[in-house]
Parts: sequence; C-alpha cells; structure tokens
Amino acid sequence: MRNYFKANLGIIYIALCIILWSLIPTVAKFAQSGLDHHQYLFYSSIVSFLSIFIISIFQGKLKEILSYSKKVMLVLFVLGFLDFLYYLLLYFGYKHANGLEVLVIQYMWPIFIVFLSLVILKENFTIKKLFSIILGFIGVSLVITKGDFASLDFSQVDILLVVMIGAIAFALFSVYSKIIKVDATNAVMIYFFSAILYSIITVSSYSTFIIPSAKDWISILINGAFINGISYLFWIKGLQIFDASKVAPYLFITPILAAFFLILFFDEPILTIYFVGLFFVILSGLINSIKSKS
Repeated sequence: MRNYFKANLGIIYIALCIILWSLIPTVAKFAQSGLDHHQYLFYSSIVSFLSIFIISIFQGKLKEILSYSKKVMLVLFVLGFLDFLYYLLLYFGYKHANGLEVLVIQYMWPIFIVFLSLVILKENFTIKKLFSIILGFIGVSLVITKGDFASLDFSQVDILLVVMIGAIAFALFSVYSKIIKVDATNAVMIYFFSAILYSIITVSSYSTFIIPSAKDWISILINGAFINGISYLFWIKGLQIFDASKVAPYLFITPILAAFFLILFFDEPILTIYFVGLFFVILSGLINSIKSKS
C-alpha cells in the first residue's frame, strides 16, 4: 500500500512538472509585452532564487553550502551561466519569432545531449543514438525551411539559430550536471543566484532597469516561482521515485502541450509542417530514451 501511494505521488510530481514546463512559451510571450528578454529574465531569476532559498531554509540544507569548496562553487556558477544563457536566448526567440518554430528548435537540447555525451562523457556510440540525431535534425530542418527546401525563407532563421545556441547551452548544462554531486536544492538555488548576477550585467549593458507593470508582475511571479523554480524540485522528486529511463519519455509530452497552448492563446499561424517537424524531434528524444538491454 505504501509503495502504491509513493508511485502515485511520483506520477503527480512528474505530471506537475510537465504541465509547468509546457507553459514556458505562453507565459514568456505574455510577460514580454512590456519587458524585453533581459528584463524578464532578471526579475524571473530573482523570484526563482527566493522561492528555492525559502525551500532550502525549510529543509535545513542551507548550511551545507558553507562546506562547498571554491572549485565546486566555480563549477556551479559556470553551470548557472549555461542555464542562464539558455533561458536568455529562449526568451529572445519567443519575443521576436513564431512561437511554434521556436518551440521545435528549443527541443533540440535532448538531441545535443546525445552528441555531447559521446564527446564529453565518452559514452558508447550506438546506431540508436545516430538514428536519434538524424531524426532530430530532420525535424529542425523541416521547421526552418517550412518544408520547402527549394525556396528557403531566411526571414527568421537568424533568430532560430540564436535559440539553437541556447539549446546547445542547456545540453552542456545537463551533461556537466551529471559530473558534480551536491544537494539538488542548493545547486538549483546557486544557479538562480548566479543568473541574477549575469542578468544585472546584461540589463546594464543591453537594456535598462524598469519597474514591471502589474500585468508583467503576474507573469514574472508565475514563471519565477513555479515554471522555473519549484518545477525543478518536482522533477527531482519524481526522479527519486522512478528510474530516469522510465521518466524521460514522458518529458516529450511537454512540447505537444506547449504547442497547444500557443495556438489556443495567441492564434499562431498553423502550418502542418510544424507538427511534422515536432513529431520528428519528439520521436528522436523517445528513441534515445529507450533503455537498451544489456
């Protein structure tokens, strides 16, 4: 009975995480009506940090940070920069490009994880991984070309390439996160704290500090506290109950829900080729998540 309750609780954690992450594109587009991507990330990072900071105090884990070496802290700040870069470029994409196109490029990060794991972690190369990469790039190519390779539309390709760089940054963040072993809550808190520092630099250099409107604050609070804050902890809790290989395939429900929300709330132009491309990207991730028999 206890194991049954625990399993159901794990399902709830994963389901909440998937729902929250699927709201990233919609909330990002709502919030950036009065803010640019630099300002939006700055305020969201503050709210995310405070949310995880409170949780860390409640869990009694805050003091553990004092035992971390300078090398560990440096690595955490570097990882925080990669996570910061991913969201900065992602929000830039949702601000200036078609949301469905950005969504497909965003979900290249599982594909890049496959490639980077081979190079950095020296994981074994398999036909399954090669097939996964090929399917992923087919999906992205279909979206960028809108299915017409003969007459390429480069009107927003530069923005999509920026989003792709962000996807690479998040893949690097995910791969290197496997190497460092610290408390997950404290690690996430440090990531968001470093994001605040990096945001101060980017806002000072490329934007201005302004006070968000009441409408923008609603989006910032939702995004900072739940979508990019507590959602991390839901994911970790779910992984503590289920094996990662069992949980990973369900993550690819996220872009499907995200696409539905974009169409529902923003009446985005729908091209069949977007869903064909999204299908290939999701299929790529699912194939890679299948656990091989030993």
